Amino acid sequence: MKRSEPVELMNMCVLRRGSKVLVQDRTDPNWPGVAFPGGHVEKGESFTDAVIREVQEETGLIISSPRLCGIKQFQTDADERYIVLLFKTDRFSGTLRSSEEGEMVWVERDALDAYPLVEDFRELLSVFDRDDLTEFQYERAPGTSADWRVRLY
Repeated sequence: MKRSEPVELMNMCVLRRGSKVLVQDRTDPNWPGVAFPGGHVEKGESFTDAVIREVQEETGLIISSPRLCGIKQFQTDADERYIVLLFKTDRFSGTLRSSEEGEMVWVERDALDAYPLVEDFRELLSVFDRDDLTEFQYERAPGTSADWRVRLY
């Protein structure tokens, strides 16, 4: 049995300022809606350096002390494992700006449901919010090749 597999590594970060969170109204038609900033981990880059770089590229803010709080994962149709490392922090400096990825907006945490959220946002938010959850996994429903279900651990 092969013990390695192709992997694509990503990150995502919740920035908190009091009762508000920073969200991005995404411009990508393949994954539209409001999401948290993040992006790819480059080859050889540490996960922490990657999330700091991605947040700065998309928001203009420089985060510090990002805390790894969970993982999102699924198997792609090309049989690669897609892993998103989930971070959060309330420490940052700089001036907020938007990017080509989308408009950045501070939103009251309790008002998120009023926004057009990306698919699976609520389940993902559970992993960010709850200390008893660390993993979000899409898995194919038993006996199917196309139906997916979300499992939270």
